[in-house]
Amino acid sequence: MQKVRLKWVKNRGLDHIIARTTSIRASCLLLDHLARLPSSSPVPARSLARLQKPLGLTVPVLRFLRRHPTLFAEAPHPRFPSLSSFSLTSASHRLLARLARASEIDSHLRLAHLLLLTRSKSLSLASILPLRFDLGLPYNFAAAFPASHPDLFAVSNNHISLSNTSCLPEDIAISSLQRRHAEAIDGATYRTLSRSPSSSSAPLAFPMRFPRGYGGMKKVKAWMEDFHRLPYISPYDDSSGIDPESDIYEKRNIGMLHELLGLMVHKMVRRNTIRLLREELGLPHKFTRLFTRYPGVFYLSLKCKTTTVVLREGYERGKLVEQHPLAAVRDKVFYVMRAGVLYQGKGLSKLVLDDDGNEEGVIDGEEEFHGEGMDEDADVECFGMEIVDNEDNTDDEDDEGDMHG
Repeated sequence: MQKVRLKWVKNRGLDHIIARTTSIRASCLLLDHLARLPSSSPVPARSLARLQKPLGLTVPVLRFLRRHPTLFAEAPHPRFPSLSSFSLTSASHRLLARLARASEIDSHLRLAHLLLLTRSKSLSLASILPLRFDLGLPYNFAAAFPASHPDLFAVSNNHISLSNTSCLPEDIAISSLQRRHAEAIDGATYRTLSRSPSSSSAPLAFPMRFPRGYGGMKKVKAWMEDFHRLPYISPYDDSSGIDPESDIYEKRNIGMLHELLGLMVHKMVRRNTIRLLREELGLPHKFTRLFTRYPGVFYLSLKCKTTTVVLREGYERGKLVEQHPLAAVRDKVFYVMRAGVLYQGKGLSKLVLDDDGNEEGVIDGEEEFHGEGMDEDADVECFGMEIVDNEDNTDDEDDEGDMHG
């Protein structure tokens, strides 16, 4: 299969969503951390400074805490008045309760999906912890899931595994692309069924949202036609008998990454967390090139001083196409944060919280922010393409070099 290697195209709308989600991530993890500490006294800011890297912040933790007084209340330490300390506000406690309820909906099934994608149906806790926010897992999932689902999960030697899959839903090992295919067939029109299987509009084809200037290129269209003609291998099927250097295996890897990103609450994940799962998922060592080679499926970003991968089909004009209840609660966290940024110490007075923690009128006289222009409207800096028959052996760092143009 002739391959078209495309240069990186910046998407300002998706970059904005990544920055927004990074702030939400830091706030949610800080809320979890402070909620687990004894509530008898505020937490000194010095003890929270070491969390900057795990939180993924590009600013000091102290500055981040002070920027959002609606979530984190600052006060002098009881024993050392010159030392700043922080505690949770009333809004934070209510949001934490709502986050916990939303996480309980299907977080154990998300983890089961992830384990089913692996070769050994098992993962180390160290490789799952960085994905806790992305999958919507509670902080104590390693103890809570085996206790609440003893027939499903087992923890041993710092690994969590599936002990029995018979209690899982029958269709859990069906990929999202196959589900979409079945739904399309059930409600298909004659015109849909008449399309050839190689068509990029065929039901089982990967949804493609090319950056502006790429989708109409004849060579790109021809390349995608060849790609869609290849048989689809479900990421839940055994692929040990497929040649790792073949085009079919590459399409299998695209399907694996597509399914993995689809499991995430915000349809995005950091590249380094995928690296921790690489061997168990059967991905190649230099898997970053898959993201740059298929920009119609994935968007690779360097926003917030890290490399983040976004599933393009997951967003439409700045909003999640299928919003999980947990993502909706996290949106509330963001609006509470924004009230603190705009009104500082008076931000709490602008919030109207009912008993369930619903926020109304976070910002008086303004509509809720849904993001800037998305998809093709937000793509800029289209650098062009080159046709390559055989990929040369370049590292992931070389692929990032292509992103810089």
